[in-house]
Amino acid sequence: DVLRLTLDTRGGTLVRAELLDYPSDSDRSQPVVLLQDNPEHSYLAQTGLIGGNYPTHKTVLQLQPGERTLQDGQDTLTVRLESPEMDGVKLVKTLTLRRGAYDIGVRHEVINTSGQSINPQLYLQLMRDGMPIDGGNAFYSTFTGPAFYTDESKYQKVEFKDLDKGKANFEKKADNGYVAMVQHYFASAWLLDQGIERENFARKLDDKYYAAGLITSLGRIEPGQSKTLEARLFAGPQKEKVLESLAPGLEL
Repeated sequence: DVLRLTLDTRGGTLVRAELLDYPSDSDRSQPVVLLQDNPEHSYLAQTGLIGGNYPTHKTVLQLQPGERTLQDGQDTLTVRLESPEMDGVKLVKTLTLRRGAYDIGVRHEVINTSGQSINPQLYLQLMRDGMPIDGGNAFYSTFTGPAFYTDESKYQKVEFKDLDKGKANFEKKADNGYVAMVQHYFASAWLLDQGIERENFARKLDDKYYAAGLITSLGRIEPGQSKTLEARLFAGPQKEKVLESLAPGLEL
């Protein structure tokens, strides 16, 4: 009811997020588009597995049958995608949207269909070009770029220009906090539960694109077994009370 989302079956990537309660500065009849993928501007939320020839954000997933619209009287909507088996590994990605909420549940279930134990890692990343957004005030500038938060180092902004130089400074390892992509009035962030070990990263991908995210281990999975990791993706307005309720330091 507050988001209109477009998913690409390639990786189950979120390639467009329209914020239905917020009109665009350039056309008040249209909503703000936060995440998008077009020749002028790209800003995506991607996930996948590493540690072998496993499903990544480039693997085409199979969309499973089900509702695509939150119906009147319903409070949740679930969308499920399944990967093909790759090196004996199958990934099931389930997104859960809740009425009135800008945080989306993203569940990754990794199934070991091989005859040997595996030890995959999951990455969650935000990919964006370095282009500033339109509609800013000519008399002041706002920060656009990645940000990290940990209990130890608190809020750390990362400038695109520092990534260009390979000189970005932020806490790389933690078991708490979040990774975000910030722009004027709006933000996106990957959230994991406190206590889950993760490695934070931010890097320049090419002349145009940057990625910021985290990598976490699922632990060893024996043949015929599976493991699940629950994450949340926030994509919405910087409303302090809402952000405060989702994760420590997110309101920053």
